[in-house]
Amino acid sequence: MQSNVCCVGELLIDMFCTNVDVALKDGESFKKMAGGAPANVAATISKLGGTASFAGKVGEDSFGDFLVETLDRYNVDTTMVSRDEVLPTTIAFVSLTADGERDFQFNRGADKNLELSDLSLDKILNSKLLHFGSATALLEGESQRTYFELIERANQAGIFVSFDPNFRQDLWKGNESEFIRLSKQAISKANFVKVSHEELELITNKQVVSEGIDQLHRLGAKIVTVTMGKEGSIISNGEHEELIPSFKVDAVDATGAGDAFIGAVLYKFANEIEINPNDFTYLKEVVEFANKVGAAVCTKIGSLTALPTLNEVN
Repeated sequence: MQSNVCCVGELLIDMFCTNVDVALKDGESFKKMAGGAPANVAATISKLGGTASFAGKVGEDSFGDFLVETLDRYNVDTTMVSRDEVLPTTIAFVSLTADGERDFQFNRGADKNLELSDLSLDKILNSKLLHFGSATALLEGESQRTYFELIERANQAGIFVSFDPNFRQDLWKGNESEFIRLSKQAISKANFVKVSHEELELITNKQVVSEGIDQLHRLGAKIVTVTMGKEGSIISNGEHEELIPSFKVDAVDATGAGDAFIGAVLYKFANEIEINPNDFTYLKEVVEFANKVGAAVCTKIGSLTALPTLNEVN
């Protein structure tokens, strides 16, 4: 099966706290769910009717079996999910506060051991788009080297590259400067970059959004989106910049909304013969669609289980 979009990064277990409005330390009941930002993106593309593959690593354990079987059910190509015989599958514990924000704790495992030899380079470099999600991929480990080697090879092959820094405070405490350095390195190689408002300020040290966006373009990003929460999402191609309003919903869980946004953007991009960054009218239509998909995810619990079909979005 030829995949139009290949998503690279972590596939992990989200242990979701089912207690209402509690910090993680106070949680008592947890439900196992499939997670991982780039895996969520791949599932979104497939759920909307596109074609996606996932490249990453899980443990040779029951959680790894569960994750691969879950992506299979979403029709994501999992032939490049490798298994680590030493480290267990990565686990993230998640709880939600009353405003829908998340409290995280990561127990990192097999995802950090992804090596280039685990992957089919021919298959990856035959993809139309490559998406790199980095909640854990930028952390120290073999996967970091694999990540940047794939980005470099994609650039050499002229493949469209998408990047989401996906900053998690708990993972980078005391080492934020390294996160910023590595994010800038990836942004310099990316055609499309998605950041949150908070990530934009962190990476660029600019409080004025337009100034931060300009810096991302100067680094090399061709198309930039900034998700602004309830306000909507900003789209910029370096010449034009506009806020596309969000859709009003009764949000119950923001988990996976940003990943669904990216998945929706890449689903649209993959359907184009050529992605033209200069067609700003088209870019605005893409972001409006992605806002709608992200909003739909916020109305249900979970990241994958909340994904809408194309008919539901329309």
